Amino acid sequence: MKIALITENSQAAKNAVIHAALTEVAEPLGHQVFNYGMYTAEDKASLTYIMNGLLAGILLNSRAADFVVTGCGTGLGSMLACNAMPGVFCGLVIDPTDAFLFAQINDGNCISMPYAKGFGWAAELNLRDVYGKLFTGETGVGYPKERAEIMRKNRSILKDVKGAATKDMLTVLKSVDQDLLKAAVAGERFAEYFYANSQDEAMNAYLRELRGEAAQRPAAEPALS
Repeated sequence: MKIALITENSQAAKNAVIHAALTEVAEPLGHQVFNYGMYTAEDKASLTYIMNGLLAGILLNSRAADFVVTGCGTGLGSMLACNAMPGVFCGLVIDPTDAFLFAQINDGNCISMPYAKGFGWAAELNLRDVYGKLFTGETGVGYPKERAEIMRKNRSILKDVKGAATKDMLTVLKSVDQDLLKAAVAGERFAEYFYANSQDEAMNAYLRELRGEAAQRPAAEPALS
């Protein structure tokens, strides 16, 4: 599984701590972690919680990522912004119990965490425990187990409702403020990570044009001797 980490500007100084905890848990389980920043509070590319949502929508809908880990001071702003996007099902996760229940009941593809509120002594231990509950074992099994089928049915219904209530992601990208979108994809490693993993050529082309990047051309045929 490809896991994307997104950190907004007010909590950028904690990116290294969050990234270390996430990779320590996820990589031994066979997952890949892509850190989209922000990396420090001094980064030129600054992400607000609203941009977190846009970036999460881009990564998940293009299948450049299978899961997004994000957050902000309380976790609430990023959660709301992520859930405004099509195809993004984001839960507010504060502790390992939240993580376990979200994985088993909701089986979503994104979490938002509070990185200021309650983030104190031994916070990195809580992060590791949260990621352990999220990424270890099968998700969507249900809790309690006897309610697994109704939970699966409700997840399917919610997916259909969200599909009816939202536009497709490319339409979203074309409709939002273009300066806001450009800022959301301005991270120093965005191009390196995104284009190597995205499976949506239309979205790739639109973002390349927005970022002022040349379109990729096929390699030239070797000259015949």
